[in-house]
Amino acid sequence: QVQLVESGGGLVQAGGSLRLSCAASGRTFSDYAMGWFRRAPGKEREFVAAITRYGGITNYADSVKGRFTISRDNAKNTVYLQMNSLKPEDTAVYYCAAGRSTATLRLMSGDYWGQGTQVTVSS
Repeated sequence: QVQLVESGGGLVQAGGSLRLSCAASGRTFSDYAMGWFRRAPGKEREFVAAITRYGGITNYADSVKGRFTISRDNAKNTVYLQMNSLKPEDTAVYYCAAGRSTATLRLMSGDYWGQGTQVTVSS
């Protein structure tokens, strides 16, 4: 069992930046690939980014490539999402998830999910 808690969301103007954090419980954080997902108003949840267990490989949705960076600090049991050049269409509830691999996370399959943090980007 893994518990995930997101933080760092808020209201930001277009072009601004936010850094989201996801803190995981337990001492087996490095056993999991981690990912970020989002659900925009009236839309289904979509994949945003994923990172391998030791941070060596990352994957991004085309819509965020070049703007968002996923990273992790296993010593702190935390995964981050640095979001730059934010656009109004980035407005969504952002969720982190732990999964078996980045491949499964890209297919929207996570073993554990956080409750989400709201990101609102104004124009």
